[in-house]
Amino acid sequence: MKILILGAGQVGGTLAEHLSNEQNDITLIDSNTDRLRELQDKLDIGTVAGQACYPEILRKAGAEDTDLLIAVTNSDEINMVACQIAYSMFNIPKIISRIRSQSYINRPELFSKEIVPIDVLISPEQLVTSYIESLLQHPGTLQVLDFADGRIRLVAVKAVFGGPLVGQELQQLREHMPNVDTRVAAIFRRDHPIQPTGETVIEAGDEVFFIAAHNHIVPVMSEMRRLDNPYKRIMIAGGGNIGLRLASAIEDKYHVKLIEYSYDRCKQLSELLTKSIVLHGSASDSELLIAESIEDVDVFCALTNDDEANIMASLLAKRLGARKVITLITNPAYVDLVQGGDIDIALSPQQITIGSLLTHVRKGDVAAVHSLRRGAAEALELIAHGDEKSSKVVGKRIDKIDLPAGVTIGALMRDDKVLIAHSDVVIESDDRVIVFVTNKKHVKEVEKLFAVAFSFF
Repeated sequence: MKILILGAGQVGGTLAEHLSNEQNDITLIDSNTDRLRELQDKLDIGTVAGQACYPEILRKAGAEDTDLLIAVTNSDEINMVACQIAYSMFNIPKIISRIRSQSYINRPELFSKEIVPIDVLISPEQLVTSYIESLLQHPGTLQVLDFADGRIRLVAVKAVFGGPLVGQELQQLREHMPNVDTRVAAIFRRDHPIQPTGETVIEAGDEVFFIAAHNHIVPVMSEMRRLDNPYKRIMIAGGGNIGLRLASAIEDKYHVKLIEYSYDRCKQLSELLTKSIVLHGSASDSELLIAESIEDVDVFCALTNDDEANIMASLLAKRLGARKVITLITNPAYVDLVQGGDIDIALSPQQITIGSLLTHVRKGDVAAVHSLRRGAAEALELIAHGDEKSSKVVGKRIDKIDLPAGVTIGALMRDDKVLIAHSDVVIESDDRVIVFVTNKKHVKEVEKLFAVAFSFF
């Protein structure tokens, strides 16, 4: 597939890396020549220096025979103009764009072939907000990912001493919970993936990914660790787009306090929020945190646009007694450094956005893609098509499917029924199949596995 990516920032660069490793023809446009040179030195991609919305730059990048355009520059306006030119002048078949401003997002009628021709709209702020909401709904989780319209969930938890299943084999899970069906899709032990079998023994400290119907998540979690009490008090550092979105989304369910450094922004926030308490000050001010009873806060969310400020505020909040801290970090190099210590969960908006983008880029009938483990692993929701002659998976038992190493089928959605993927389950046409890939280099093989032979058409 020939793909044109506009913008070589963190999202554009990471997306180019993902897609170039899968043998796509990638061309990247950006006005920063140093950044383009850096990416071209390590990736097999083409680059064009210039303004991404200029027709001559798009033409130079090969827009005339491009299959897909992805606009992820830092400017909503440049993205929208580029999409309009890509559609009107070059007739690019599919156009995806990242749009951040609420002024545009709140006017969905803008994005149509007649006005601004964008086929898929990506809002990082909304994606991050929804992600944090899911974590708050399931105390103790590291990741909560929805599939099959939310009916199936993939959840990551850290196993701890005292969990009923810790120190025991996975096959005992069914004995512990005879009325709950689940499957452990993968285990990461000291950052290395383990292919789970019935004989695998769960150890304290393991990062366990399990898949189950949404109403079975809590009982399965209780096998891995003592269940955390429901969250009640949330403190948010940073009243930008994400902080405001999150406070607005959760203030009816939790006691929310929001700290913002800008006095003018504080006044705006107090008018936009109805139940949240807006505090003027710095989230790194220990006196302010102590005065606001940080020791009683269940979750401290550092959501400013400054990584260092988020990290320092989170470390201070945890030191002063916050039960859990969630930290937004845009520099991917920081995520691995800080997560797992005093910082419980480090969120990368780039990785969350990349997962949403990949859903619309993957070949075959892909309903959802989630990037896991800071991009090292992926979970995909694929729709099976064909019959026993045209498909390599339809009509076959799961234990008879030739899956690549490190790939696990976790569950299926058939009509309205959730089926956990035990070895004797047979895949049927139109099943929504949830596949866990511990090493994303095998994604291409998984896509080919679910592809339908041309004779089927």
